[in-house]
Amino acid sequence: MKCVIIDDEPLAVELLEDFVGKVDSLELIRTFNNAIDAVSFINQTNIDLIFLDIQMPHFSGIEFLNTVEKKPLIIFTTAYSDYAVEGFNLGAVDYLVKPIPFHRFLKSVVRAQQTFNPANVQAISESTTAPEIDQDFMFVRAEYENVKMNFSDILFIEGLKDYVKIYTTDNKFTLTLISLIKLENLLSCKGFSRIHRSYIINIKHVKSIQKNKVLISDKRIPISESYKNAFFERINL
Repeated sequence: MKCVIIDDEPLAVELLEDFVGKVDSLELIRTFNNAIDAVSFINQTNIDLIFLDIQMPHFSGIEFLNTVEKKPLIIFTTAYSDYAVEGFNLGAVDYLVKPIPFHRFLKSVVRAQQTFNPANVQAISESTTAPEIDQDFMFVRAEYENVKMNFSDILFIEGLKDYVKIYTTDNKFTLTLISLIKLENLLSCKGFSRIHRSYIINIKHVKSIQKNKVLISDKRIPISESYKNAFFERINL
């Protein structure tokens, strides 16, 4: 399926680009950071699927969908669950609430494929490239060497613009040049959860949850509203 991403958040676009690249049956044609610029392109190009943010400045995803003449399959992506009913009323294939885990993204793609070409649904799962589920470590670049880090030893990760601090059980941290969103993609299937724009935590090291904070070791880490629902759902709260 030929697809387009429309989202005003650069990190969200980066994550979706990465996800699309893992699915052989998807071909990313173009990305847009606003819906206005995408209208004429969609009307003039054969696109099968759009990953469409709803809440965008000046021109929302819903306004976009009511404007375009051609209507490809739509998967809404948004940080707000309030629009779910309206999204499905507009004929959306699915509705993804950010932060979006890969397994949930893949489920939406399979659902879109069932509508687009039911015969190829099995091929999506078989051809999808995903991280090795049995690998329990990663290597990160720190100064002039690549350091092996066991996932079980990581307490939490703090984002600092282009760098991250990886805190471990030995009361030390490693500073490495990598984006938090790439680590989120890698670690989400390893028992880690993004709970804040600046933090990823290892769920197994959580001692307690106090209102909008988690306690890991002696550190109280904030839970932001945009990640709270997904985190609580994951830990069955």
